[in-house]
Amino acid sequence: MTVRDILKMGDARLLRVAEPVPLFDTHELHDLIVDMRETMAAVHGAGLAAPQIGVNLQLVIFGSTAENPRYPNRPLVPQTVLINPVITPLGADEEEDWEGCLSVPGLRGVVPRWSRIRYTGFNEKGQPIDRTVDGFHARVVQHECDHLIGKLYPMRVRDFTRFGFTEVLFPGISEAQDD
Repeated sequence: MTVRDILKMGDARLLRVAEPVPLFDTHELHDLIVDMRETMAAVHGAGLAAPQIGVNLQLVIFGSTAENPRYPNRPLVPQTVLINPVITPLGADEEEDWEGCLSVPGLRGVVPRWSRIRYTGFNEKGQPIDRTVDGFHARVVQHECDHLIGKLYPMRVRDFTRFGFTEVLFPGISEAQDD
């Protein structure tokens, strides 16, 4: 299939609220998911939302492997296609951690996220997904689903003394290791 261009912060398409996916298990949906997987793999991402490649649909993919150089010390997250997601926080507890984004290259910031969430939605065949997760898994899901409501992680940064260029904040970490 095709490795797609990833939109960068400043592109108005990243600020749209995505439309629900109306049909499951279609040729077009499967092709889009293949393109998203290839795009995410090409840049060693842990997740990608359809709006990041200019497709205004409520579709995210995410997951990490032990071989991903951008996340060497993070727990593994199962490879998932999540369509028309709903996130429910389970409690008011938040965790702060560093985030980056393929649409905001070269920058990182500390972002608060709910510590524990339940997410529901559907896979590409329309089968329901219902998971309760915490930690890095919860962070990845919240980050990707933010793209579906037109939010980029810098919009969630509360303390801009903990936001900046990766090369300045973390000398020795290459752009390839940026989130």
